[in-house]
Amino acid sequence: MLQTALHDWHVSHKGRMVPFAGWEMPIQFTSIVEEHHAVRHGCGLFDIAHMGRLWFRGTDHVRLLDHLLTNHVERMQTGQVRYSLMCRKDGGILDDVLVYRFDNECLLVVNASNRKKIVDWIEMHREGHEVDVTDSTTDSFMLAIQGPRAEQILQLQTPAELSKIRYYRAVQTEVCGIPAVLSRTGYTGEDGFEVTVPNDRGVELWETLLEAGAEQGITACGLGCRDTLRLEAAMPLYGHEMDESMDPLTAGLAFGVRLEKPVDFLGKDALQKIQSQPRPETRIGIQLQGKRIAREGAQLMHGNEAIGRVTSGTFSPTMQVPIAMGYVAPRYSEAGTELEVEVRGRREPARVVPLPFYKR
Repeated sequence: MLQTALHDWHVSHKGRMVPFAGWEMPIQFTSIVEEHHAVRHGCGLFDIAHMGRLWFRGTDHVRLLDHLLTNHVERMQTGQVRYSLMCRKDGGILDDVLVYRFDNECLLVVNASNRKKIVDWIEMHREGHEVDVTDSTTDSFMLAIQGPRAEQILQLQTPAELSKIRYYRAVQTEVCGIPAVLSRTGYTGEDGFEVTVPNDRGVELWETLLEAGAEQGITACGLGCRDTLRLEAAMPLYGHEMDESMDPLTAGLAFGVRLEKPVDFLGKDALQKIQSQPRPETRIGIQLQGKRIAREGAQLMHGNEAIGRVTSGTFSPTMQVPIAMGYVAPRYSEAGTELEVEVRGRREPARVVPLPFYKR
């Protein structure tokens, strides 16, 4: 398995290490609930160096990205970040990504589990484009600093004026004296930033931020609470709420699709057809009435009718109730609809609730 620059640090600080998308990553250091609350109320620091980072440069790099992605790259401003999807020709989602645009280059951040697939897909479709694509995943290090105190802690370590960096904006600057890409992005539902630096400076960056934020209660966090945080914020996860069998419109991700853009991006024709047809299912939020947790794959029932499935579920540390996301036929998707969830052979009462579950 691959290891990030912080692997030895995680092990020496009693991180519980698990295999994740080909990497050995910490799932937690103390407890998932404790780390979850640290992000909601203070500041959490995450090693996210397993995420893929692909740089696009060359005369046609924007044109290639507009051919590959559902969102509109050519219209992006310098320093802007956009959420997008990369789809097959039939509209199936290959990955959901973030694209960063700078003066003469773009950065594409992809899911760790899909990196090799996406690199191969790009190679298949780059013919006729003057583009240099560099996979910098193992040559760089990426962390996320998230929570209401993130800006206060990070501001002392960078000359960038963080208060002027809006959500989904990025700058090339220095952090802790290290050349860095800094963006106001995250996957927790809280304010925060993601920082990318050369791999050999990763430990230095991490330890400096932990020391700088010690008085504000900064906490090293694992991927366990990253999942509970993103689920509360109703952020979809590849392999759960979406995969190659799901299209972005059905998944509720139309905000990342620009069917009106003039470029014939991969999947455009299929998505136009899907847009003109009734959806077979729609993504919903579910709150269970008891304490049992609905896990991925659990069947959703309305009377004696199976109406859908759970894609992600957990016990919400913030709201202290079991929550889940899933897909049902549209007629069952209205907030307040009563349904049942099969949990280990027994039906549990639940109801449809608006998404997101949590909003700061």
